[in-house]
Amino acid sequence: MEKVNLQLIEQHPELGTVWDELDKVGVIAPELADQPEGLKLTLLPFQREGLAWMRKQENTQFKGGILADEMGMGKTIQMISLLLAEPGKPNLIVAPTVAIVQWRNEIQEHAPSLKVLIFHGSNRTESMSELMKQDVVLTTYSIIEAGYRKQKYGVRKKDVTVKEDSLLHRINWHRIVLDEAHNIKERSCNTARSAFALQSDRKWSLSGTPMQNRVGELYSLIRFMQADPFGYYYCKKCPCKSLHWKYSNMKDCDDCGHRPMDHSCWWNNEILKPIQHFGSQGSGEKAFTKLRKLLDRIMLRRTKVERADDLGLPPRKMTVSRYLFNEEEEDLYESLFSDTKRKFSTYVEQGTVLNNYANIFELLTKMRQMVDHPDLVLKKVKPGQIGLPETLVCSICQEEAEDPIVSKCHHLFCREDADQYITSSSIEAPECPVCHIPLSIDLEQPTYVKDETEADEEIRHKTFARTSIVNRINMDTWRSSTKIEALVEHLYKLQREDRSTKSICFSQFVTFLDLIKWRLEKAGFKCVKLDGHMTPFQRDASIKKFSNDPTVTVFLISLKAGGVALNLTAASRVFICDPWWNPAAELQAMDRIHRIGQYRPIVITRLIIENSIESRILQLQEKKQAMVDSTIGKDPGALARLTPEDLRFLFVN
Repeated sequence: MEKVNLQLIEQHPELGTVWDELDKVGVIAPELADQPEGLKLTLLPFQREGLAWMRKQENTQFKGGILADEMGMGKTIQMISLLLAEPGKPNLIVAPTVAIVQWRNEIQEHAPSLKVLIFHGSNRTESMSELMKQDVVLTTYSIIEAGYRKQKYGVRKKDVTVKEDSLLHRINWHRIVLDEAHNIKERSCNTARSAFALQSDRKWSLSGTPMQNRVGELYSLIRFMQADPFGYYYCKKCPCKSLHWKYSNMKDCDDCGHRPMDHSCWWNNEILKPIQHFGSQGSGEKAFTKLRKLLDRIMLRRTKVERADDLGLPPRKMTVSRYLFNEEEEDLYESLFSDTKRKFSTYVEQGTVLNNYANIFELLTKMRQMVDHPDLVLKKVKPGQIGLPETLVCSICQEEAEDPIVSKCHHLFCREDADQYITSSSIEAPECPVCHIPLSIDLEQPTYVKDETEADEEIRHKTFARTSIVNRINMDTWRSSTKIEALVEHLYKLQREDRSTKSICFSQFVTFLDLIKWRLEKAGFKCVKLDGHMTPFQRDASIKKFSNDPTVTVFLISLKAGGVALNLTAASRVFICDPWWNPAAELQAMDRIHRIGQYRPIVITRLIIENSIESRILQLQEKKQAMVDSTIGKDPGALARLTPEDLRFLFVN
């Protein structure tokens, strides 16, 4: 690394003084901005500080930055304030599909003077002049990725590849905002590249978790800002520098003709590699110091604990309710567990635990489903067997795929299941659960649809609706489960205490939510549901129904679809129906209600069946959290990873 540094400085002498020059750029001191004219909501003191910081930040060399306040602290309203305080049009806001309607609603409610347009769906405008008239254009990561892909690589039409200009990439925007910006954390994926290609002088990233697993993930946000020199590639043999890795013939640089190995990413050399190689010691410690110096000048992060006085949030209490199987459930579970344990022991004896990770993950999923209700395992969806050959089934959970994506080996997965499968693996590239070659999949790709001409749209059910498990079993003779009855008991108790109390139930399995919904409606509860098959407007309608209709007291949400970018402060109770070994995933779901606008005390309840995989997962969560908390500089990704020792604990102990 030192040798590379010397080579770079020889050709690019300005790199030798970068950190000294950065020292001269002062850290912006906190001060209160005035309430923007036209904003109908009164900003809290720390939000006015955020607005003042953003206004000043746009006048620095970076012309933007990263607003990284903890989830639930009002990043959206701070950005709307900036749009009013520093006007200019058009502004582009890119957000997850689930959030774009919520952005529109907040702008219309709190800043009605701003003209806003949603650029999404098959009927979206193709007129540049129409977009240029807007104060704010809202779109999704899938839309910008699809537009970029068609512009860069083209689409097949009648055996001919035709390139199409991307409307969003042709406009020089006044300001670009990436909401939930960790969506571009993988710098080489098409979603990140499509964001990098958008044009604007002012660029902002909003994320409560700007770095989820690795320091390297921050590079994408630095690169998006086009921060010089931090986001650039440099040639070691000539003065060539570029934001883009450009090798059209795969051999020589398009700009200077030198080979790829003659070029170096300055971020990798200065920050990433020293930290990877040395951790928090020696060169790694120096790299951490440099990183902090840079982040102090481009990122603002406040936490709920730090700003508790401003926020005035009610207390949050977390409880665990434990139950025992009934006799029939225990027999079924023990049968599955014995079979699973026998298979796992065979892998241990043969020394092939990691080689059989796909099989082990499937066994774990089945055990978790069996604890919820035996029908989730015994009444599985099988493609083509339920009268709907179009049904897309996930290769991991074996349920109809939510937000489906496709691997390089052409197998289909729920996006969230694929993410969890990969991050929980202790090897870098776990095998595909279907064909067993190393799994290669872009987690940020657009939602898969059968009709390739609609690859940038959400799934459209043209001739069929999602087939609920309720339609596949005889509900006249159906028996509930201990888990469902425990939930019903909790909800009955809440209704007796206060009929206005609203609750959210999270589960990873949509079929389980179907069964819960059927049982709750039979018990007299009015419910709404949100899952990954719904369009943005269907999701928005469900959220509004829950928030505004006092008779609707239960919201059933798939963790795969509703864990992020939702504001559900109408609820004050959360039930986690099936635990996951990465507690961070659950905390994000809990933050849907513990945020600005919440005035009732919050109670979060985990429903756990004792003497099952769930009680072991809970113990594993505590063990992992303690390990990470006690180790300075520990990789947060360790929380999500399942080591062979963890698997042995789940299956054997």
